[in-house]
Amino acid sequence: MTRTLFVSDLDGTLLNRQSVVSERSRETLNDLILNHGTLFSIATARTPATAVKLMSGIATNIPLVVMAGAAMWDNTVKQYVYTMPIAESCVGKICDAYERHGVHPFIYRNHHGVLHAYHHTELLANEQAFINERINTPFKRFMISDNPYCEVDDAALLIYAMNRYDVLEAVSADISAAGIECHKVCYHDIFNPVNGILEVYAPGVTKAAAIDRLKSLTGADRLVVFGDNLNDREMMLAADYSVAVGNAFDEVKAIADEVIGPNTADSVALRIAAEVKQNNQ
Repeated sequence: MTRTLFVSDLDGTLLNRQSVVSERSRETLNDLILNHGTLFSIATARTPATAVKLMSGIATNIPLVVMAGAAMWDNTVKQYVYTMPIAESCVGKICDAYERHGVHPFIYRNHHGVLHAYHHTELLANEQAFINERINTPFKRFMISDNPYCEVDDAALLIYAMNRYDVLEAVSADISAAGIECHKVCYHDIFNPVNGILEVYAPGVTKAAAIDRLKSLTGADRLVVFGDNLNDREMMLAADYSVAVGNAFDEVKAIADEVIGPNTADSVALRIAAEVKQNNQ
């Protein structure tokens, strides 16, 4: 019998309009996991600081792919079980590229299982709001200072910035022109496409590589993924079967094997349930 691993993006895919997993989706997924042995996890750009809370009450016991594949988080032991750090020699060069465009990024460093997020004291309003929403999590600490980009012993896993999309595209192009070894993802904010997010990781970090590793770890022989945004394209192309939610970007729908309902209609959980039910008949 084919053993399928289902992996979903969070924002805009599994999460609803209120950016939470609905009670119906939660109950559906728990029934699948607990009563049918369904393998289910997520692959998200979020860190455990918010991903763990969003997944609370869902009984999955396999690692979560976080930071777009830079790490895996085992929620049963509350610890990273895999990380891919950025070479320290590249961190300063990447930050210099951001600074040339007037952008202060967050640098996420792994400090014994807790992320230390370094940032300059100059904070935009949306950056301060970002901090305020995450300040009480046990999995992240914000380190705000006038010299946040000095070398420290903790490995950097992610360099992250929020700004206008066109500004971040220019930063990304600058990093490429400098020949810095890294993997970059620049995409539109799903709530306001004028704004964007630029994430910089170590070379080889992708959701696709991480979920392939998760597939091997779980012993699955088939991988089905769900996504909505441009940063989901790589894992959708790498999957055995890819599903786009109805609210996905057109570029994502174009490469998907199937398009289902929107994230506001519990579409991911119901699609998985329909396949499991069909296979059990």
